[in-house]
Amino acid sequence: MERRWLKSYQPGVPAVIDINEYSSIVDIIDTSFQKFADLPSFANMGKTLTYSQIDAASAQFACFLQNDLKLKRGDRVAIMMPNLLQYPIAMFGVLRAGLIVVNVNPLYTARELEHQLNDSGAKAIVIVANFAQTLQKVLHKTQIKHVVLTELGDLLGFPKSLIVNSVVKYVKKMVPEFDLPGAIPFARALAMGARTSLSKPVLTHSDIAFLQYTGGTTGVSKGAMLTHGNIVANMLQARAWIRFLIDEGKETIITALPLYHIFSLTANCLIFNSVGALNVLITNPRDIPGFIKELKKWKFTAITGVNTLFNALMLNKDFTSLDFSHLKVALGGGMAVQRAVAERWKQLTKTPLIEAYGLTETSPAACINPMHMKEYNGFIGVPVPSTEVVVKDEEGADVDIGQVGEICIRGPQVMKGYWERPDETAKVMTEDGFFRTGDLGYMNDDGFFKIVDRKKDMILVSGFNVYPNEIEDVAMLNTKVLEAAAIGVPDEKSGEAVKVFVVKRDASLTQEDFMTHMKENLTGYKHPKYVEFRSELPKTNVGKILRKDLRDEEMKKTKRVGGQESAHL
Repeated sequence: MERRWLKSYQPGVPAVIDINEYSSIVDIIDTSFQKFADLPSFANMGKTLTYSQIDAASAQFACFLQNDLKLKRGDRVAIMMPNLLQYPIAMFGVLRAGLIVVNVNPLYTARELEHQLNDSGAKAIVIVANFAQTLQKVLHKTQIKHVVLTELGDLLGFPKSLIVNSVVKYVKKMVPEFDLPGAIPFARALAMGARTSLSKPVLTHSDIAFLQYTGGTTGVSKGAMLTHGNIVANMLQARAWIRFLIDEGKETIITALPLYHIFSLTANCLIFNSVGALNVLITNPRDIPGFIKELKKWKFTAITGVNTLFNALMLNKDFTSLDFSHLKVALGGGMAVQRAVAERWKQLTKTPLIEAYGLTETSPAACINPMHMKEYNGFIGVPVPSTEVVVKDEEGADVDIGQVGEICIRGPQVMKGYWERPDETAKVMTEDGFFRTGDLGYMNDDGFFKIVDRKKDMILVSGFNVYPNEIEDVAMLNTKVLEAAAIGVPDEKSGEAVKVFVVKRDASLTQEDFMTHMKENLTGYKHPKYVEFRSELPKTNVGKILRKDLRDEEMKKTKRVGGQESAHL
């Protein structure tokens, strides 16, 4: 398949980027610290820190890691916290010390945390007190030697820090009791680091910067080794893509997705940091009223999110009262952007919701729609600079334009491999250097790519391929539907049948109404055989609907049972 370069899609975007422009992530952030020193860098809970303040604090933390904890180049440091001012300070500090960041979901169970800490071999962890009890349960079974402990309000300044921490702990009771002897308070770590000087490591593109854990295209959670070169490349690729919309030092981006997730980490924290933007960190985006109250305070120019987050915002009546006059960039990724959501977003904000595509293993951006597009097109866009995207069949041969196959990606942003898992790496890398994404899709005549679904999520009905994304898109066209998820369930006649789980937006929605809507919009073999109404759907911490959990539930059933409103055609 011929590679389609970018010149005709986005004026001013080069076909290739010069990855040698920067030697490392640290090289880029050091440039930003100097260039934008007096500008606001990160804001959270009413407190704003400038670039120079982040520079100083992260340097102190780097000194603490090097000189007080005696960590050596290449050692792994876990960070387990939601979006707080402490995150960029810790993350930048780890990188500036020549160490490797291991991002940890703070909602992990003890079992999940134990696996990630042991698999990564992390020697230290920075953790918020709210989740310290989980760490206590497994600490003795890991290689962790040092615990740095922080509380939600630690960097908010006195007396607000004391008030916030007291309310969180004693009024809201959000901090379960724990016992971590020897844990070092975050503020003390910074003070200790301030007494010494940083030995700046010489970092190259080949040095690992992050271990980003993912289920990937196969089951077990494993660490994608993202090098400084991978992240530098993706920063330059994405920055080139949005550059004509961006005014250096004048942007404000809303960061609601957690920074430990690769989308938010690269797109919001790193890329916008490199252009002197202010990152407004949202600690709890699931609190939609509180989120919208925070949005009212800012003349924000950019926002990123997943489909479910945009949908949830628009369902709140106060969302329409926000000032969108400064909004220039709204970027959706992490999961498919649905037409109904994108069209409503454009109607309410007057700004298009641009769909982008990538994976943890690609740092993440691989394809983005042209930023000057005015309307939703249902495609994930075209490859970013210096990136090749092809569609391959099961045997690894390129397929024709318009034919569905597995999306494969080659470029400087593709991971080095999975941490200490060469067998797993071999499963996803082709001999000629393409990463097999596990996503099924095709390229049209204009060079735009479309994802039809995850390979493992495809439903086979009487020999016909049915893609859950399409079923869910059609379900969402019904204005009485809030959320939908489609899976395949065993069926004696057709092998598999389509089952849809629906959360109602309007309580008046009936089974008959829903099934009639689906019949009117889908051909016969795609019709759902079952529908089940629920109050909510299982999701990841960033809001992606977990079809796997729904499939696991169905697998445990020997037969369909009652207890929830359901229907069968």
